Amino acid sequence: MPVKAYINRIATAVPEHEVHQFYLRFAASMLAANRRRLFERMADLAGIEHRYSCFAPAPDPEGPSADLAGTFIRGAFPGTAARMAMFDDAAPVLAQKGIDGLQLGDDASRITHLIVTTCTGFSAPGIDLELVARCGLPDSVERTMIGFMGCYAAINGLKLARHIVRSEPQAKVLLVNIELCTMHLRETTELEKLLSFCLWGDGCAAALITAEPAGIELDSFHCLVARERRDLMRWNIRDHGFEMVLSGQVPAAIHKALRNNQAAILGSRPTEAIDLWAVHPGGRSVLDAVERALKLEPTALEPSREVLRRYGNMSSATVMFVMKEMLNAPPGLLGCGMSFGPGLTAETMLFRTVS
Repeated sequence: MPVKAYINRIATAVPEHEVHQFYLRFAASMLAANRRRLFERMADLAGIEHRYSCFAPAPDPEGPSADLAGTFIRGAFPGTAARMAMFDDAAPVLAQKGIDGLQLGDDASRITHLIVTTCTGFSAPGIDLELVARCGLPDSVERTMIGFMGCYAAINGLKLARHIVRSEPQAKVLLVNIELCTMHLRETTELEKLLSFCLWGDGCAAALITAEPAGIELDSFHCLVARERRDLMRWNIRDHGFEMVLSGQVPAAIHKALRNNQAAILGSRPTEAIDLWAVHPGGRSVLDAVERALKLEPTALEPSREVLRRYGNMSSATVMFVMKEMLNAPPGLLGCGMSFGPGLTAETMLFRTVS
């Protein structure tokens, strides 16, 4: 019998600074009065109440700077080099907070593999080596960085962890999804871009994957790529940070891709056979599109909608916040997870609850 891989534990962490209402006021202040009212109406429909940032907001959303440190000054937002320096300082702190939540204890010295996903910051030596030093991991740990894949990277991280465990049954894999999305705030008067920034928050998820049959069994994976819609979602490195292009046509494209490929994702199973849905909450309209495409019950995506409400979209970390809720489900349930990102890509998986 082939060895099976299980998510034994998941821990999540967000920074201390709640910024959602601040950002809404800051973004609105960049618009003319007539556009401001439209922005506020559309932002109210997003289904988000809280988002968190590693950077403390300024006292006045309509003041000269977006942050307390005076880095994001109106008319002089920082360049990419300054933002990468900020990532180097803040990302290891939040990632360590997430790993500490796993309460590894002596198991930290027994971790054999470290997988880190991020698309919001890069340097070398990077966050992987920083976490080895901070978290008491062995210097011999095998390290893999999964970079710049966007929101679906966590599922690719789980896919890699499964391959490792199946080939090395004694492996203990630590998967860390760390994203500082708010670091890439841009100054603009374009309504669509400001609404896109309404989604993003900072967060980290850490997971332990082993062959121990506890938690969630990772069953199978399937990738969909809608190449003809690749321009709808892009994530590019520019002079003033990383620039996200997120078209309003994305939900419709996801709806079509899922409707046309349901059998590839679920096999011969009807949607009614899936007990749990761990869908990346890329936005309220994305969740609505998934619900319509798969003809799900209104309650099926409640865990995803709750994560969206409480934290916003934290890129690759977000679906793991949803998966954490699945660990509380009774054993013997079949689940489907999925995340969406540039490409236009949907990474999907089937899983089962064990304990």
